[in-house]
Amino acid sequence: MATSILLDVDTGIDDALALLYAVASADARLVGVSCVAGNVSLDEVTANTAAVLDLAGHSDVEVAPGCAGPIERPLVTTPETHGPTGTGYATLAAPPDRISARSGIDLIVDRARSEPGEITLVAVGPLTNVAVALRREPRLLHLLKRLVIMGGCFTVAGNTAPRTEWNMHVDPEAAKEVFAAAGRGARSLPLVMPLDVTEQARLLPRHVARLAELAETSMESLQPLVSEAHPLMSFIADALRFYMEFHHRYDGFYGAFVHDPFAVAAALDPSLVSTVETTVDIETGGELTTGETVGDFRGAWGREPNAAIALDGRADLFMERLSVRIAGLVARPE
Repeated sequence: MATSILLDVDTGIDDALALLYAVASADARLVGVSCVAGNVSLDEVTANTAAVLDLAGHSDVEVAPGCAGPIERPLVTTPETHGPTGTGYATLAAPPDRISARSGIDLIVDRARSEPGEITLVAVGPLTNVAVALRREPRLLHLLKRLVIMGGCFTVAGNTAPRTEWNMHVDPEAAKEVFAAAGRGARSLPLVMPLDVTEQARLLPRHVARLAELAETSMESLQPLVSEAHPLMSFIADALRFYMEFHHRYDGFYGAFVHDPFAVAAALDPSLVSTVETTVDIETGGELTTGETVGDFRGAWGREPNAAIALDGRADLFMERLSVRIAGLVARPE
């Protein structure tokens, strides 16, 4: 039976891959996408999300705009990582009437209420929408089948500050609210996909070549493709070329961490990761550590666990699935 997935995104290059992974997976039913400001502004996130889904042949999936900024802080975006509009060297456009009139918060709450115990909410951006949805519906985490969070770091260095991951850095107050709620009657412990596990998945040029080979397209390195037959492959190549150049500058390898699709993959198949159940809280007032995800691995706080943290994963299997599934979208006739 397919897992009903509701995605909460701040699209973003790896968010785009997460969207593609979801619609390419036979074991997933993408029931909607809520958008949150993060990598780029809310308007850009929403437009990118709708355009990616349309390009993949899924214009029927509802795309709803949520929060335009964090709960308490000014929005910080990351054009150096994802490009000026969030999709690297690729350019996308979606019809204005493609965007839902329903808010992303209403989408989350309405879906959870209408299908109790059935919806897996996968949040791959800042947790602002999830926190606001919890304020609207305090039973949200009980109504959901599960919450999956891409964010945080526990045993590895951060990617924004020494101990801070980007999504938590953008809106730590929202993250703190969500983890607090997870300790109060959630149907199941949220699955947390931190950098510890997502950085085990490195997308390299050989993976893109594998994707292109599987899709029976031709591709030279990561140069932009000009192909009317495969516009989705062109988008992927142009977006990833920017992302890989960023990682080459800042992380010392020509490739990319693909955090967000790994979170979707683990939501569909939890056997892809090994988890530790513990209590997580978020630092909101530290001089050097604001946004840090603090895991109480020795039980010093004496609180009940509120998270299942993935610390190890089957990254090679995930990467092969990523290539095979997205290749199927590229090769699929419209």
